[in-house]
Amino acid sequence: MTVCRGCCCGTPEKVPGLDHAAQLTGLRAALAGVAEVRPVGCLDACERANVIVIQPSPQGRRAGGRPVWLGQVNDEEAARDITAWVAAGGPGAVEPPGVLDLYAFSPSRRIREALED
Repeated sequence: MTVCRGCCCGTPEKVPGLDHAAQLTGLRAALAGVAEVRPVGCLDACERANVIVIQPSPQGRRAGGRPVWLGQVNDEEAARDITAWVAAGGPGAVEPPGVLDLYAFSPSRRIREALED
């Protein structure tokens, strides 16, 4: 899991009312032993702050799973839905809960390729 913490994501100026440090801590706690949670610099999707990218596991990738970009992940319920999906297997292994359709988006090809390399 890649969690944007660049110029906008993870800042109270862009997303007020969210404890960004607690969000990152909660993601890590929920996925301990299941998946790595990596904060990174700007993913260039600032209009969708906070952005999280779910990479498929090796098994999920073999099953055809691709990275899933989620934006506006700004509440605990969304984070719980995401971590439950990742813990269950994530992209390629398990269908995401329907509610994640509200957060999913396609980033620009340039950004997508930079993250996947």
